[in-house]
Amino acid sequence: MSEQEKKDLPVEESAVEETTQNAVEPEAQGAAEDTAPAPEEAEDTVTVTRQQMQEMEQLAKALADSADKYLRLAAEYDNFRKRTAKEKEGLYDTAKADTIKPFLAVYDNLVRGVQQCGADDPHRQGLEMICKQFMDVLSGLGVQEIEAQDQPFDPQQHNAVMHVEDDAKPENTVVEVFQKGFAMGDKVLRFAMVKVAN
Repeated sequence: MSEQEKKDLPVEESAVEETTQNAVEPEAQGAAEDTAPAPEEAEDTVTVTRQQMQEMEQLAKALADSADKYLRLAAEYDNFRKRTAKEKEGLYDTAKADTIKPFLAVYDNLVRGVQQCGADDPHRQGLEMICKQFMDVLSGLGVQEIEAQDQPFDPQQHNAVMHVEDDAKPENTVVEVFQKGFAMGDKVLRFAMVKVAN
């Protein structure tokens, strides 16, 4: 190879490369222009068939139904949670009331025992102390005596077993208490057994 050929060789290779690049670049540019959306095609325009529209409506309806079922289920669960919490609280109060009720008969017997003893009898003082202690225990549990004597008759708290004509007392007034009534908060454990004036 002569010197001239050596000099010409790189020039020819570079010329070939330039020619190849020039030939490839317009093709690449043409391909890029083909894939780039025209300004009018850039807008989102979708054509949907009637069947596809019906399917979309059915899917939207199914989604709405599922959302409605979910909301109803969530509401039912919330109501269930609140109801069980309330029942739990009420269960304790009910158990406490059921436990206390039988002891009220014991209190009645203690009061009868006090009434049977004379004023100077030492047993009377002991029974009175026991009655006081018993009432302190009941008060600690939230139990209170229902006021009845000389109070207006209340069927929510009193049980009228007798009626009497008494002009000295206003009508529907309790004139005598046969058995004391007890309540725990708003719950009546035992109604007061009373005589009412007509």
